[in-house]
Amino acid sequence: MAPSHVLKCCQRVLAWVPVVFIALVVAWSYYAYVVELCVFTISSTAEKVVYLVIFHLSFVMFVWSYGKTIFTSPASPSNEFCLSKADKEQYEKEERPESQQEILRRAAKDLPIYTTTASRAIRYCDRCQLIKPDRCHHCSACDICVLKMDHHCPWVNNCVGFSNYKFFLLFLMYSLLYCLFVAATVLQYFIKFWTLCRRKAAENCPKNELPDTHAKFHVLFLFFVAAMFFISILSLFSYHCWLVGKNRSTIETFRAPTFRNGPDKNGFSLGCSKNLREVFGDEKKYWLLPIFTSLGDGCNFPTRLVIMDPEQVTVSSQNEPAKSSGANQPFPPTRPLSESQNRLLASDSQWVESGPEDENVKSGTKKHIIVSLES
Repeated sequence: MAPSHVLKCCQRVLAWVPVVFIALVVAWSYYAYVVELCVFTISSTAEKVVYLVIFHLSFVMFVWSYGKTIFTSPASPSNEFCLSKADKEQYEKEERPESQQEILRRAAKDLPIYTTTASRAIRYCDRCQLIKPDRCHHCSACDICVLKMDHHCPWVNNCVGFSNYKFFLLFLMYSLLYCLFVAATVLQYFIKFWTLCRRKAAENCPKNELPDTHAKFHVLFLFFVAAMFFISILSLFSYHCWLVGKNRSTIETFRAPTFRNGPDKNGFSLGCSKNLREVFGDEKKYWLLPIFTSLGDGCNFPTRLVIMDPEQVTVSSQNEPAKSSGANQPFPPTRPLSESQNRLLASDSQWVESGPEDENVKSGTKKHIIVSLES
């Protein structure tokens, strides 16, 4: 027990090494830019003021979003997804997988889940002892089930999921802008220092050159670091922008979620605009702020694959033969999406509700009005 406990403590301490490294690099970049470049190198006061104002705005937003990504705890499933005490005891006693699945089906019949495993079984976490909601996965590093888990990021020592995915995107965006601004404004001084004459006496250098001081090394290294991080972050940020547009997580890109009709990578996609609103919220004024505005609760996600009459789903499910042994009742459950979780599909729902019957009612109403007017 003791050695394993010590090992876990060491792992937790070592997990903060990448975060400390990033913090040190950011702290040094602040000193190099503000002190060495703006104070000791740039001679124009107007240029100093403009650079410092823009730099501090990007720096504050970068640090704010990075801190929110690190210290926002991953969201876990609610208690409704946990098995009852009786079901848990019965599940542990059963040795046959078919019997265990039957217990899970009874427990999941009223839960808002629509995805299964590749073998059409209910997604259950033996370690956390709960039925996994849609898009939920167990993180081995955090040792918990994380709602809408995207990946575990060592650079933030945290899981990126439903609770902090917006913060992670903003962290990538502001770090990208931070590196771009630093590299762009340092470039001209980087060139001057790079071509600086090798003479020791600064007065013997040409007038367009800068004095050979210790600021030279900070400015040269600052440009290389900013350019390197910009290139690496640009590819990652572009990839996650594509994921948001498709409403996928990194896990779902490599392993498509399985719905009633089989695997479908686009099962949760509602269109680019609605996918964007699902992550950033309805109010655009909060989109660029590291404030939680994502829609939903992380346990239930709207999908076009379940936008239909629950009674029709039940009838069609009963008419279809069971695809797996021991599966006497349809899965996924036929419980429709709640009103709060179906906000993004409001326009689609209105379109579905105005079917042929509604048109007949409307046409009948119009005829009645016309007859009344003629009489």
